[in-house]
Amino acid sequence: MKIKFFILIPFLLVFNFSVLAHHNEFDSFINNNAELIIKSSSKTVDTVLNNIQKFESPLVSNFLELWKLKNLYFIKETRKIIYIKEKGDLIEAFEIDGITKIGIYDKKEIKKIKPNSGVRAKIDTLLVKYQIFNPDLTVRKKSIASLSRNIEPDHLPLLRKASNSEQNSELKDEIDNLLRFAVIKYSSSEVEKLDVINSFENNTNIAIRASLNQLLNSSDILVADTLPANKNIARVIVPGLTTKESNGSAGRIGILKSEKYEISINSAYDLLFKNNLVKKKRVTKENIKLSLKQNIKDNKVGEFPVHSLNDDKTRSRAYEQLAAKNLVSPYVSENEIEKVVSQFVFYSLYLEDSSNVTNAALRVLSSINLRVQIYKYIDLFVDGLSLASIYFLGAIGLAITFGVMRVINMAHGEFIMMGAYTGYVVQQFISNHTLSLLIALPLAFFVTFTAGIIMERLVIRHLYKKPLDTLLATFGISIALQQIAKNIFGTQARPLTSPSWLDGSLSLSDDLSISYIRIAIFILSLIFLALLLYVMKRTRLGLETRAVTQNPIMAANMGINPERINMITFGFGSGIAGIAGIAIGLFSKVTSELGSEYIVQSFMTVVVGGVGNIWGTLAGASLIGFLQKFIEWFNPSNTLAAQTYMIIFIILFIQFRPKGIVALKGRAADE
Repeated sequence: MKIKFFILIPFLLVFNFSVLAHHNEFDSFINNNAELIIKSSSKTVDTVLNNIQKFESPLVSNFLELWKLKNLYFIKETRKIIYIKEKGDLIEAFEIDGITKIGIYDKKEIKKIKPNSGVRAKIDTLLVKYQIFNPDLTVRKKSIASLSRNIEPDHLPLLRKASNSEQNSELKDEIDNLLRFAVIKYSSSEVEKLDVINSFENNTNIAIRASLNQLLNSSDILVADTLPANKNIARVIVPGLTTKESNGSAGRIGILKSEKYEISINSAYDLLFKNNLVKKKRVTKENIKLSLKQNIKDNKVGEFPVHSLNDDKTRSRAYEQLAAKNLVSPYVSENEIEKVVSQFVFYSLYLEDSSNVTNAALRVLSSINLRVQIYKYIDLFVDGLSLASIYFLGAIGLAITFGVMRVINMAHGEFIMMGAYTGYVVQQFISNHTLSLLIALPLAFFVTFTAGIIMERLVIRHLYKKPLDTLLATFGISIALQQIAKNIFGTQARPLTSPSWLDGSLSLSDDLSISYIRIAIFILSLIFLALLLYVMKRTRLGLETRAVTQNPIMAANMGINPERINMITFGFGSGIAGIAGIAIGLFSKVTSELGSEYIVQSFMTVVVGGVGNIWGTLAGASLIGFLQKFIEWFNPSNTLAAQTYMIIFIILFIQFRPKGIVALKGRAADE
């Protein structure tokens, strides 16, 4: 063993001397270029960065990292670049390797090197070359993340090499993805680009769409006698008629003329003059006015009195007369401009030379855009479904009381508000939002159920055959309940916080995500629909309620107490409004006016769907919810206009179907 050790000694010495030589050589390079490093700028830093790549030492990566993070210093007297460790008022100075100690200095003798943002960006670009193959996985991940923000042509071979050598599957996927974008942007191989483009098929990622659109970038407007052969033509431009599409192709102005054509006829003529294809320069209206002013003599311009030059036609004739005398530049008429422009071809070329590549990009992008459009329609449908669920929850209680009792309850919105405040109060005592929600739902039903029964016993039962009186009475109660809420909770909005598992959204693609709170409200509305159907179809209360709804006199003769049913039904409808308040409060701030924001939609839902019918309420909520979202889709910035159009539609709908979508049979229908 000793013999073997002695044999290894020469090799170890040679290795150590080699490493030391590299360190000394790199240290010498740094200090020879000290001034360029200390006073670095975006213009001068390239010299250092280009030459530093000759060194294979690990010190290069460490040095670049320190430089980028502003952790390099220099000794003022000797201008030597160092790494420091502070010890109180004194500073320990080390070589760049951070190991070899130079000495101890006072703070006044040392100054920090502060590269600007431009220099740091260039350092970061070069640093990737050293970090992308670092043995440390964290460093490699950091390198790829940095590289993704700014890919340069030089990075393409690095990414290919990194893709082949990377062992971590997750990071390899990131590298491969980044490599595809680099190929699209910088590769000169048509086959390689086509492979990448085809791999993007049906992938709606925004970065992929942006990358494909870059391939379809086109040149400025060009002009020639005929279209050039063997060129990748993006579009043929007709002045005053065609527009530029996002994919670089030409489109025509639609019937509504909301788009603007790419180039006007006059601008096209100016382009011809700029390219020396016509000799006469176009004279603008401003040029004509200025020339006429400069040629006024004795209150005339030629034979034309100044007061007669009040329209474009007269001014043009006066200008032509001056041009005939060679006093001004020749005048080019509009007819002449159109005739000259029509003799040339205006076009644009794709910046990508290969037509196969651009055709593939157009095909894939068209497929992606179709899928994106489908996602938008699905998102519109989901939005409508979500709004319909909210309207259903808000209106179902009103539908029951209005259908059974024929009571116009304007305070129904305040029961929604009471339910939301109940949830808020529960959360003040129970910090666990999931538990507080489970407690708040039945408690909100109990609170508003009790409030509904009290209201029915004290006010409503005295006004059963006077629906207009119930409207006025409940409207007054509504105002009173709002004021009571303001006195208790103040005017400031209160938060009803949803559980953490309802945060975020279910992301199906970059263009389609559904928030979990919307899904929860939809499920809650389905639960209530099933619960109400069970109560109305399978329980004695439901049987008695339906009997009173259809014929209260016959129901009374059969031993049913209509007053008791009215009381329980009103309380039940109010209790449902309280639960709706919990659902609405989860995505909307809780205020005293919360209910008033939904009372109008609730009444519209009931009237359109059919008074007193669960299926009618569901149909009405669906119609109004989807209709409002559909109208907002055309004018997303003006929700007030959408509601106005919706109300107009509902008024027209009621004219043709006054009993609603699902007409009720019985007392409500007769009245």
